[in-house]
Amino acid sequence: MSTATENQIEDPSIPREVINYALQRRSSVQAWKSGRVLKTDLCDADTYLRKAALFHGVTTNRICPVCEIVNLIEISYVFGKELGPFSGRIKAPHELLRMSKEHGQIKVFVVEVCQGCSWNHVYSSYVLGDGRSRRPLKKPADWLD
Repeated sequence: MSTATENQIEDPSIPREVINYALQRRSSVQAWKSGRVLKTDLCDADTYLRKAALFHGVTTNRICPVCEIVNLIEISYVFGKELGPFSGRIKAPHELLRMSKEHGQIKVFVVEVCQGCSWNHVYSSYVLGDGRSRRPLKKPADWLD
């Protein structure tokens, strides 16, 4: 059995360096419930974030901690030097699996969004990839800035 090093990852699709933001999330909700924070400070999802969640997200079985009515939707944003101009895009779970085998290191941020009250919060983050560095993707010739 070999050990995983920076250049050798046994399974690039298994998340590494996982960070769960549950404590931060719980703290935010508790601050609102105790009156230290306004609901509008928590429920401030941008229109584009809500639309992205609606069209590209995955519905979870978790209920919104603020309105306690609507199931939360998760969307995954990917970042990395190797992604070049495509860093910061939303990707579906099946795309993350494919990307994990095509790139050395991709940072994924999972954001939860409520369509009911506009709650949004980073749920988790992790790293995917096979550990082998590659050149950044180039901007397509027809790319509009």
